[in-house]
Amino acid sequence: MSEFISESIFPTGDQFDSGAMSRGEPGLPRAFSWRNNQYAVASVVRQWKGTSAEGGRAGGEVYLRRHYFELRMSDGSVWTIYFVRQTPKCGSAKLRWYVYTVDQIDAP
Repeated sequence: MSEFISESIFPTGDQFDSGAMSRGEPGLPRAFSWRNNQYAVASVVRQWKGTSAEGGRAGGEVYLRRHYFELRMSDGSVWTIYFVRQTPKCGSAKLRWYVYTVDQIDAP
């Protein structure tokens, strides 16, 4: 069962996907800190991009807003996280990664 979270998470360590960064995409960290715990990424299940129209602009331009990742974590849970390409004017520039949902694996 998927639980909606929508909270900021923080990359830990110094390992990022440098290949993605060279393409202008966010470098997915290998681990995150969330609610005072450390979680390692075991694998990427899938990824996609979220776009939206630029509000109040003529021409109907569409801009890339978020990069989404569905991840299997080292504890077996499946997280959907996203990276915000542009932080809000009133928000912190450090808050770029968010956990969107968590699917817990039922114990046998």
